[in-house]
Amino acid sequence: MDIAIEQKTERISVQDWGLIEYKDALQRQMDLVDLVGRELARETLVFCSHPPVVTLGRGTREGDVFGWKGPVVEVNRGGRATYHGPNQIVVYPILDLNHRGRDLHKYMRLLEEAIVRTLAKFDIQATGHPVQPTDDGEMKEATGVWVASKKLASIGIGVRKWISFHGLALNVNYDPQAFLGMRPCGFSRETMASMEEILNRPVDRAQVAQVLKDHLIDLLAV
Repeated sequence: MDIAIEQKTERISVQDWGLIEYKDALQRQMDLVDLVGRELARETLVFCSHPPVVTLGRGTREGDVFGWKGPVVEVNRGGRATYHGPNQIVVYPILDLNHRGRDLHKYMRLLEEAIVRTLAKFDIQATGHPVQPTDDGEMKEATGVWVASKKLASIGIGVRKWISFHGLALNVNYDPQAFLGMRPCGFSRETMASMEEILNRPVDRAQVAQVLKDHLIDLLAV
């Protein structure tokens, strides 16, 4: 479905692709990137989820994937290897960053802030881009959204002619198969957590998506 959003701006629309194969979603993203870049479509927030898949970003290192048995896709985004599955809410913002100062770091911080505000609505106090220990023992700022040492959301973006694609993945439901046989974003599997695990109760996925959509619109409107 394609739902026009009128909060602050008429530039952004929202599409819900449901559960979709990763490669199909990637092709549809690129089609939207082309249309938005040629001003033939409005900026769009795509909500979806994927059957289990591991994607390899540009920063992927040897050993990041060591026992994963499912499909693997190399992608043109920042970051290392990560997992996508039906337990997540995935959002792909197809936005013209020419209107947002061409500042990728600021853009990623806005995505993190939208997630932090969303989690706060569910009584989860989270932090975006905190300092965390890396796999080589150094303390560095870590992209994504965290609750203490647990990571709830990953962010990896790409741009083409300053039109954004890829985006964020928020772990909503507990999934015992998630992140098996890999080091997600260079961290141990045990680093990753879901909203359900933090709250120790079921979470209304549709409600989370609605709250996240509202915060993204508020923060990304220009």
